[in-house]
Amino acid sequence: MVTRMGDTPADIAELSFEDALRSLEDVVRKLESGEAKLDESIDLYERGEKLRQHCQARLDAAQERIEKIVAGPDGKPTGTAPFDAQTGQG
Repeated sequence: MVTRMGDTPADIAELSFEDALRSLEDVVRKLESGEAKLDESIDLYERGEKLRQHCQARLDAAQERIEKIVAGPDGKPTGTAPFDAQTGQG
């Protein structure tokens, strides 16, 4: 599997926050059902951790972007840093 962003699998690295969160919820449901075999459960847990890390990174990047909004004297935002420039993703 091709990786990006450190050791995050490419399929996860390309996910939006919302899609990654849905995938993480699916992993949790499968693990909670207890129907997965041991090896599958371990694989699911590893994927879940990668998804969690990806979601956290996206949230951190969004928080940075919000913090960089500059308010002018009238209280209106005068600019922001582009989200893609913050994450290095295009």
